[in-house]
Amino acid sequence: MPETSEPHTVGTGVGRHTLGPHVVGQRIVVRHLLPDGRATDVLGTCTAWGAESLTLDRDGHGPVEVALAAVVTGKPVPPRASVRARVPAREVEEHVSALWSTTTTEPLGAWLLRASPPHGGRLRRRGNSALAMDEPGIGWADAVWRVREFYAALEQPPLIQVQPGSAVETTLAALGFSPIGSGDAHAQLAPVPQALRSLRTAAPDVPVDLAEADDRATATVRDDATGTGVLSGDWLLVEGLAVDPAQRRRGLASAVLAELLDWGAARGARTAMLHVETANAGALALYARHGFVTHHTNRYLAG
Repeated sequence: MPETSEPHTVGTGVGRHTLGPHVVGQRIVVRHLLPDGRATDVLGTCTAWGAESLTLDRDGHGPVEVALAAVVTGKPVPPRASVRARVPAREVEEHVSALWSTTTTEPLGAWLLRASPPHGGRLRRRGNSALAMDEPGIGWADAVWRVREFYAALEQPPLIQVQPGSAVETTLAALGFSPIGSGDAHAQLAPVPQALRSLRTAAPDVPVDLAEADDRATATVRDDATGTGVLSGDWLLVEGLAVDPAQRRRGLASAVLAELLDWGAARGARTAMLHVETANAGALALYARHGFVTHHTNRYLAG
């Protein structure tokens, strides 16, 4: 972002801000004094905070260093909206099939039938439900009949993935489908470069092992933390991020996530995506600190 300037009296209000090392990795706006006494604003991601200066990576315009003694005001600002935020929910969720190479799909009008064998010892709802983010386009009764027939042939309960409170959920309720009572989850997205910058500043200096296989990588910190990343085009899907309860609040989740995003970035990933249950306040706070925002929310209906 180009700098703008305006007259300012040297020394007036200098240092009246709440910035500090805690803003490293965040997008901030800073007003500071130039040598001739004018004030200028600069907007970007804070990449470093030293004893005498801070460094901002201006959006698309390179880094700039600002002397702390010259800072007048400053504050964090929301992350730049990702173009992926405008992607329809169905398109986001279609990437989930990449998590399991054994997933099979079958179109059902505007819906998508999905089936996958047990993964990690259990059937995953995301891989064994009809994706229904909009009207089916073939008639509601026919769509529901086909869902039930499809999963009955697999000897599985018929599940449909919807957005809570949507017209789809309301219509399906009248056709005998109701929430399973657990598992509501936010689909969260973050631009990979932004999230990675933030994670690098927060992650502890611990050894992280990375095991790669084609478009999949698993990062581990001893036996204490693990997570898997899977590429789907230029999307990086994060799955199974977990930390031993006895080792939590030590930054290990950030270390694992940083390793996965670094791996994905090196292979062209632009958007990171993960699902987190709505009741998991700790995980939501962690992801929010590193730029993840909720794109939409998922719910599973059984009938």
